Amino acid sequence: MARNQLESLLCMLATASTPNLVYRNGEDNKFRKWHFPSHNVSVSLYWSPFLVQGVEKSSSGPNHNKLYLDHVDERWARDMDQMDLIVLSIGHWFLHPAVYYEGGSVLGCHYCPALNHTEIGFYDVLRKALRTSLNSIVERRGGKGYGIDVIVTTFSPAHFEGEWDKAGACPKTKPYRNGEKQLEGMDADVRKIEIEEVEDAKTKANEFGGIIRLEALDVTKLALLRPDGHPGPYMYPFPFANGHQERVQNDCVHWCLPGPIDTWNEIFLELMKKWGEHPRTEE
Repeated sequence: MARNQLESLLCMLATASTPNLVYRNGEDNKFRKWHFPSHNVSVSLYWSPFLVQGVEKSSSGPNHNKLYLDHVDERWARDMDQMDLIVLSIGHWFLHPAVYYEGGSVLGCHYCPALNHTEIGFYDVLRKALRTSLNSIVERRGGKGYGIDVIVTTFSPAHFEGEWDKAGACPKTKPYRNGEKQLEGMDADVRKIEIEEVEDAKTKANEFGGIIRLEALDVTKLALLRPDGHPGPYMYPFPFANGHQERVQNDCVHWCLPGPIDTWNEIFLELMKKWGEHPRTEE
């Protein structure tokens, strides 16, 4: 689950029960776990922006990511047997420059003009990464006869207007009216891939009866209509404390809390309730 959605979910759950932070690790606490004693439920956050194995670019290394498309990221997958529900988020990190590996060889790259690799974009790569991840869940859990619920949160569009480091990068203060903004281009293409891969995984899961349930949490169109929901220049406190600057960093990708992302979790909780009323076959 994306950290932004996770923080929203924790706020909502905390209105009913106070969680205890029982584990944290990694830079910026990218791996965390909370326990709700009142319900004996744990919620864990795993940093895995590609879902498959990857090496992120850094200031001290190559200026591109490395993705191994046929190997799931074990940082989250190795704990799969301890999970009853997995929420996956995938998308924005695939826009960054990257070199892709499959079967031990370089498959190609995205935006790598300085390297002698074939430019293949990121659409098929995102599809492969999501397919590897979903197949890993289905095969590992289904093969052992253990059920699990899986939700894929679809892509949420950014709302940049102009340059990211200039004032007014995402200036809207109201939602779009119905019909005012259409889902198209990259946003529509990425959503389509994610929906298709969830449906494909459902077909594979049917081989194991009803013990594995999958669903897309389709928030793309909802998110598209909320250009007013981003922090903008307020991604850090007091951006204009020293007056208005010519350049200021803007966040037109993540969401304010409370904000539009809370609606995603309200839908997510309703989906959980629906599943709760119809237990998996194994149960």
